[in-house]
Amino acid sequence: MRDVLPELLRWWEAGETVGMGTVVATFQSAPRPPGASMLVGPEGTAVGSVSGGCVEGAVYELAQEVAGSGVPVLQRYGISDDDAFAVGLTCGGILDVYVEKVSRETFPELGEIAVAVERGEPVAVATVVEHPDPSYLGRRMLVTPDAVHGTLGSERMDDAVRDDALGLLASGHSATLGYGPDGERRGEGMRVFVWAFAPRPRMLVFGAIDFAAAVARVGSFLGYQVTVCDARPVFATHSRFPEADDVVVEWPHRYLEAERDAGRIDARTVIAVLTHDPKFDVPLLEVALRLPDVAYVGAMGSRRTHEDREQRLKEAGLTAEEIARLSSPIGLDLGARTPAETAISIAAEIIAGRWGGTGSRLAELGGRIHHDDALLGDARHTAT
Repeated sequence: MRDVLPELLRWWEAGETVGMGTVVATFQSAPRPPGASMLVGPEGTAVGSVSGGCVEGAVYELAQEVAGSGVPVLQRYGISDDDAFAVGLTCGGILDVYVEKVSRETFPELGEIAVAVERGEPVAVATVVEHPDPSYLGRRMLVTPDAVHGTLGSERMDDAVRDDALGLLASGHSATLGYGPDGERRGEGMRVFVWAFAPRPRMLVFGAIDFAAAVARVGSFLGYQVTVCDARPVFATHSRFPEADDVVVEWPHRYLEAERDAGRIDARTVIAVLTHDPKFDVPLLEVALRLPDVAYVGAMGSRRTHEDREQRLKEAGLTAEEIARLSSPIGLDLGARTPAETAISIAAEIIAGRWGGTGSRLAELGGRIHHDDALLGDARHTAT
């Protein structure tokens, strides 16, 4: 919903009624992740996408019906359907799409959600999308790190969903969760979709060189909040790194220590060390490789530089397990030579690590194209 939130909010504030379809679960090679939304607004205006074009026509028609009736629908689309080709989902994947009516009456919490997203404050929206009792469908609860607003119907439900929603907020992912009708963790029958609106994940780029400018550009494109840090003020300037959200003049290891102590490093943070200068990168990597939980730490340099760096880290007291967390030389083997190509190589390694990819050519592999996110386990695929 994040991508369509500005348009949705505009219609909501104007008192309009909108039909909204949201991907709440995916299976196999589904083209869009949970949380992808499509709106059908006034005069039939369509905004957003749930499948990259595959089932938009079917969801469009269903959203119009639901906007009129006000009765939410959980609809599955997949290649196994008899009418799959008529619907258009020929990629082999399966989507569960929850379609609901959105207005000031049906979604009074939307304004509060929009304010939190605008401020970069974490908020999760838990919605009942399936239940044996239809009266529960569409019930919503807002979860923040400090409070819960609303109820799904019982204290047991609220407690179970709140705890799981906080976990999803911490990882920054949305997912469908399964419970018994009253929130029983080992039960079946109720499915709750949790939209997790967390601040953008961070990419910390150390070393104000031309490669860093390219990495910052790609990182911004991928949705990261990018910081470039270097101790040399003549190089660390906003004019050299226009795509970076922040440019910091500080010794890299001191900056990373300060961010760690302030609690601004989490499991989604990626760190790219591009200085390939021992006086900068060894103290920095001492801090980075001892962080309890980050998504990625990579360091640029030749094979010889890597061997020298590894020896220095051992002398600094890092364990073999800590050093093994380092991706060095940084990036995947794409044959990259230019800064832009190298940035793509680094981004490819980060993406592969996030989703469990191998970096191999898809044409040479069998099985599924899309991988599950290890942070979510089976939660995003919960189904009855």
